Amino acid sequence: MNQDYIVPNNWSIIEEGFEADRVKSSESIFSIGNGAMGQRANFEEHYSGKTFQGSYVAGVYYPDKTRVGWWKNGYPEYFAKVLNAPNWIGINVTINGEALDLAACKEVRKFRRELNMKEGWLSRSFEVTLQNSIELMVETKRFLSLDMDEVGVIQYNVSPLNNDAQIVFEPYLDAGITNEDSNWDDKFWNILSVDSEADQAFIVSHTMITNFHVCTAMQTQLSLNGNALNANKTIDKTEKTITFEYSSKVNKGDRLTMTKFGGYTVDRYHDKNDLVSVAKKTLNKASKLGFDQMLEDQKAAWAKIWKMSDITIEGDVRAQQGIRFNIMQLNHTYLGKDARLNIGPKGFTGEKYGGSTYWDTEAYCIPFYMATKDQEVARNLLTYRYNHLEKAIENAEKLGFTDGAALYPMVTMNGEECHNEWEITFQEIHRNGAIAFAIFNFHRYTGDFSYIPEKGLEVLIAIARFWKQRATFSTYRNKYVILGVTGPNEYENNINNNFHTNYIAQWCLNYTLEIISKMKDEYASDLKRVVDKTNLLDSELSDWKELASNIYFPYSEEHQVFLQQDGFLDKELITVKDLPRSERPINQTWSWDRILRSPYIKQADTLQGFYFFEDQFTMEELERHFDFYEPFTVHESSLSPCVHSIQAAKLGRMEQAYQFYLRTSRLDLDDYNHEVEEGLHITSMAGTWMSIVEGFGGMRVVDNKLSFEPQIPEQWDSYSFKINFRNQILEIHVGKTETKFGLEGDEAMDILVNGKVVTINPDAIVTV
Repeated sequence: MNQDYIVPNNWSIIEEGFEADRVKSSESIFSIGNGAMGQRANFEEHYSGKTFQGSYVAGVYYPDKTRVGWWKNGYPEYFAKVLNAPNWIGINVTINGEALDLAACKEVRKFRRELNMKEGWLSRSFEVTLQNSIELMVETKRFLSLDMDEVGVIQYNVSPLNNDAQIVFEPYLDAGITNEDSNWDDKFWNILSVDSEADQAFIVSHTMITNFHVCTAMQTQLSLNGNALNANKTIDKTEKTITFEYSSKVNKGDRLTMTKFGGYTVDRYHDKNDLVSVAKKTLNKASKLGFDQMLEDQKAAWAKIWKMSDITIEGDVRAQQGIRFNIMQLNHTYLGKDARLNIGPKGFTGEKYGGSTYWDTEAYCIPFYMATKDQEVARNLLTYRYNHLEKAIENAEKLGFTDGAALYPMVTMNGEECHNEWEITFQEIHRNGAIAFAIFNFHRYTGDFSYIPEKGLEVLIAIARFWKQRATFSTYRNKYVILGVTGPNEYENNINNNFHTNYIAQWCLNYTLEIISKMKDEYASDLKRVVDKTNLLDSELSDWKELASNIYFPYSEEHQVFLQQDGFLDKELITVKDLPRSERPINQTWSWDRILRSPYIKQADTLQGFYFFEDQFTMEELERHFDFYEPFTVHESSLSPCVHSIQAAKLGRMEQAYQFYLRTSRLDLDDYNHEVEEGLHITSMAGTWMSIVEGFGGMRVVDNKLSFEPQIPEQWDSYSFKINFRNQILEIHVGKTETKFGLEGDEAMDILVNGKVVTINPDAIVTV
């Protein structure tokens, strides 16, 4: 770990003491969201120290023109920027003419920040001595409403401690914001209007090029010691900002409170001409409910989320805090309400990576959403890809592929590829396989086949066509090879015959053929419709079968393992334990050339294939491959520790599995990769959930049944979780000596526990 200041707590993320050098890290860690918008935990009052201001609106982006030194044919024209949206949280505070600024105070005492995960709110409290010697106590609380997802609310309290004081609150909206991440310093927003009415203010703006219209709005209320205060205000407007100013004399020990409602209305959901009127109604509704009632509604909404998704751990507070933090941030990012949205790798916590979805969604996130929410949420994620199929075909056409072959983008907002690293954009093609695997995984888990004839088969056919054209027949090997790729291990670029890529290509072809065969017997009319729509030929099926039967996999007889790629054994095979700690992480200390020539693995690669297709390999094969590859793995991808935790648990290596679990669950809390100030690693947080449920719990789907092989880390007394499996809720409680199963549903459920069938009846507990 690289930091250790988060106070261990079962239900809260807590920071005590003010340290300027960790402000940006805390802005990430204490971020909040509600699926429709989110924000970093920036201070409401002015802060002149180093900060990364960030507020974001789901699905709103800008196509920032790609910046490269050497343009290559087929290169994406832009990199989609998750846009920093106009800021509505700001409240400047002045005391006897001096601005409250934690970077400029004489002293900051009793600083405490809390992100309450159980109830869904963020608070901050501190005492300060200003340069003018006035002492203050400040308490703030804010949240983004789950019930009214276009609005959030802030309660900001100031109390003079040693003297009476003239306090000025200046709540404002600011559309003059910029992105931390920008290729050309383009103007991302165009401001159309800045207006106010009574205690409400509005800034209407639209994004350049993409032309998303957004109304940023606020409404303010002032009170003294809990009683409404009708203070006069002045209004200051500029081309980019609007500020209300309230001034009040406050006696020593009294409390002046600014309550500020704010948020966004967006033309994704409303007519662009109605954004202000909708914002007015939303603010009126929120202010009528008031802060206290909205907070109670927030608590109730989060209680509903936690009832299904919580994982309890007894005996290990840091482990408990880690998993709840991960589950909370996943729900901050995506709630499944809109099939046009997806799960960005930074969510609403930062701007790095851009785009709204990577292959992370299919490989890591869908299992979490299938099991903790209604299956329609996961189906929405699959529908997102189906809706982008035509764009995926266009993406492939730009690279020279034909006849309906599809290459899904590595990074996208609208289906177009918008990633601007050559070795990723053109070569990390295993993402196609992850999308096909998600279709299989959804059917395997939910038992719902309907998505496949309705939408999924078209996707599978387009992906199979891509693999057929992407493979090359090698007369030297008398096999099909796949050249010039980057596997999940991004520390090897432009390599040949990556095992994971070749294996998932073979699997995609075989799975598509299997689905077509099934539909011939059971869904003939749907199959005919899809065949006609895609112009699928019988000769293609023969070609796919022949290719799948003859794909080359590099293999070492000496080590008895599949090789990550053709040249892996040519490297100087020095394991990670022999790397000086001062050189880690290597992506921040080594040249890219040195990394590419090294044996070091960023994340599970060959082992990723073993994770996806575990049932196609023996335990002995898994053990050999794990023992060979893990010692070379630096785990500098957030997606790495969870897979290794699951596989270590499968091998019965619980201490190693536990250490990997801590790393994935506390990756950001403890800043393992020394980059948390850039934002959180949202998509890998679903892997944290998997490391408990699939790793320690040993959950799989076997022969249409849930199967468990539960184990427990030595450090834990017990753990429990719930699974929504085919519309019945199964609760699992694992202790040191026994596992208990309970069922909420209408019918008995047969499950497998350590290979034996166990029948669980509704509203009864079975102990194994």
